[in-house]
Amino acid sequence: MAGLAAELRAHGAEVRVCAPPDDEFAERLAGAGVSMVPAGPSARALTTAAAPPSPAGLPRRAAELIAGQSEAITGAAEGCDLLVATGVVPAAAGALSVAEGLGIRSVSVTFQQLTLPSPHRRPLAYPGRPLPPEVTDNRVLWDLDAQNINALFGAALNTFRASIGLPPVDDVRDYVIGGRPWLATDPVLDPWREPADLDVVQTGAWILPDARPLPDELVAFLDAGTPPVYVGFGSMPLRGSADGARHAIEAVRAQGRRVVVARGWADLDLIDDRDDCFVVGEVNQQALFARTAAVVHHGGAGTTTTAAGAGAPQVVVPQAADQPYWAGRVAALGIGAAHDGPIPAFGSLSAALTTALDPATRARATATAGRIRTDGAAVAAKLLLGSADRARASTPA
Repeated sequence: MAGLAAELRAHGAEVRVCAPPDDEFAERLAGAGVSMVPAGPSARALTTAAAPPSPAGLPRRAAELIAGQSEAITGAAEGCDLLVATGVVPAAAGALSVAEGLGIRSVSVTFQQLTLPSPHRRPLAYPGRPLPPEVTDNRVLWDLDAQNINALFGAALNTFRASIGLPPVDDVRDYVIGGRPWLATDPVLDPWREPADLDVVQTGAWILPDARPLPDELVAFLDAGTPPVYVGFGSMPLRGSADGARHAIEAVRAQGRRVVVARGWADLDLIDDRDDCFVVGEVNQQALFARTAAVVHHGGAGTTTTAAGAGAPQVVVPQAADQPYWAGRVAALGIGAAHDGPIPAFGSLSAALTTALDPATRARATATAGRIRTDGAAVAAKLLLGSADRARASTPA
């Protein structure tokens, strides 16, 4: 979203981004010169909570999420020409309802295709609502998915809609997706397959070029030896793996490689004072990944795309949601390895690193990097601005 906002600003548009009130988001947007409106609860607090919400608690969490963000989004959206909505289903549904209530046009976008119905794959299952393994017809499973979403989030959404004078929606998923959803992913990493029942606009990934210099101490570490292996799990707390950093560092060392450890929301740290390891906080991944032998990460859409664009072989240790999908895509493209399960153990990581550090994997990663699009945010910005211009031209004076 920061990448899109920066492109829109470059074309003279005024942009406001509503995001959770976490320092990381505020700093990233400020660095792009974009105004941020805090909305909803802290993403870090929700993600790193002692336990995820129970299946029975999901409807209540959805209601809290919609209510918690609605006032901020309404204030930010007033006077705007268009609202771009993304996020988990109840958050996106609430934002789109705000736009509808204000009479503002809206676009629904996703940063992975797994929430878009397709006959080519199964939908993701929600906690407490497993999909029947014996059903092989994907269209039937997507019908069940719609029913599950309505059961989990329909009451919360329609209560909110009633509070702002809007009629209820019968199908929450269809309301969020709309008639022409946008897919902000790279077509090499995430190809959208036809035929499907949706008119999907795939813009390419929205990448914000990062001009921040690497810290001097990190540059000195990189210059002092062979390219290291990066280990970081972004916003994932690594539940069930208190020794994740130890296993990862030991597995990398067993390959004869140095290590850069990113703290992330798992609060990873060094395990000793040997000079073959370096720990970083928030850092320019675009610059750092280009200087690594491989990148071990959780498989978020952004990290996967950044590593692919840098030509860095990857080991994806998926934790939740769309991350197993990205792990599978990395393995299918031959640009890295999909780790077996979410817990980074020494043996399983060693096996995956052997694949990632193979020269043939590096060659494929380098070749793939040349195919990753860098203009996704620019494409999206031009589409948005063009639609805004057309709408204004068609409005009677």
